[in-house]
Amino acid sequence: MRVYFDNAATTPLDPEVLQTMYKVMETNYGNPSSIHGHGRESRTLIEKARKTVAGLLHTSPAEIFFTSGGTEADNTAIRCGIADNNIQHAITSRLEHHAVIHTLEAMEKAGAIKLSFVDVDSKGNIDYGHLEALLQNNTRSFVSLMHANNEIGTLTDIARAGDLCEQYNAIFHCDTVQAMGHYAHDLSKLKIHFMVCAAHKLHGPKGVGFLHVNHKIKIKPMIYGGSQERNMRGGTENLYGIVGLAKALEIAYAEMEEHRHYIQGLKTYMIEQLREKVAGVDFNGEIDPDKSLYTVLNVSFPEMEMADMLLFNLDIAGISASGGSACSSGTDIGSHVLAAIGANPLRPSVRFSFSKYNTKEEIDYTVAKLRELCLVNA
Repeated sequence: MRVYFDNAATTPLDPEVLQTMYKVMETNYGNPSSIHGHGRESRTLIEKARKTVAGLLHTSPAEIFFTSGGTEADNTAIRCGIADNNIQHAITSRLEHHAVIHTLEAMEKAGAIKLSFVDVDSKGNIDYGHLEALLQNNTRSFVSLMHANNEIGTLTDIARAGDLCEQYNAIFHCDTVQAMGHYAHDLSKLKIHFMVCAAHKLHGPKGVGFLHVNHKIKIKPMIYGGSQERNMRGGTENLYGIVGLAKALEIAYAEMEEHRHYIQGLKTYMIEQLREKVAGVDFNGEIDPDKSLYTVLNVSFPEMEMADMLLFNLDIAGISASGGSACSSGTDIGSHVLAAIGANPLRPSVRFSFSKYNTKEEIDYTVAKLRELCLVNA
């Protein structure tokens, strides 16, 4: 059996998305910037996709800008949001994706900002009291906090964080790459200035995403070279990718409750089976359905010989997952997220992430293999 439990890294392309993209690839090849008929047809498809995305998020199409993915969207929001609004202080957590942390650290190293890290607990929950203190004790801040953690699944209360940012006149950037398409985001209610998406996390194509920029915030382009995206991002648009992104998000919203119920069921089942059949197992981050992303389960296994071979042995068994451990020293390569929550560096951890295409039979197979590996290496 071959099992794919690495959906937080990327998801399989939905067949309906593939067919939609293929049709466009086959018939629409005009440059969207060209004024002739072929170009206008391509432009129409892009604007239709923009309208679809905006409608699902309850915002204006004028606030949606297509990008090459989540990393570009995060970088644009952070670099331009800070520089073009004269921000000198930024707040983030040590749990963020490297697209956020490394960008902010590079800006701090260059002397552009002072960077503060908000406290988190052992489950990865934000300390909102500390966040408010940081906002109170600094001039206007740029706050970057993700909705759902990509490694441990812990959710941030982005409505609460947004309200605090509004109270202290801060700019709020939210990395929603893992949560987009899994939770409904109503931008008419959320106090968020920047939000991002990567299509390949929700059964869309790789190499395309979008950045939402609230109309109250003005930024200049990060990428120059043309007047595309209403003068906000130079470069010929990824027509097929954009159409695929919109279709994937449309499907995700239409089937959201059904898939959430199904995938949460898989996650709960795996937790139960692991607890029953693998001695000493534990979990990193929140696993309460109200506090945790239902597609991600980070499992902490007992100390074992050849712990670094756990993922390799799973791969040999046909099981794809992601892993890591907390850094045991400042120079070790490990998970910065697990290190930030104080996870035991001697316990190997594996992230299993699920999609609508996974089954209970795959979980049974995986748990059986994990039981074998843990007994052999005990």
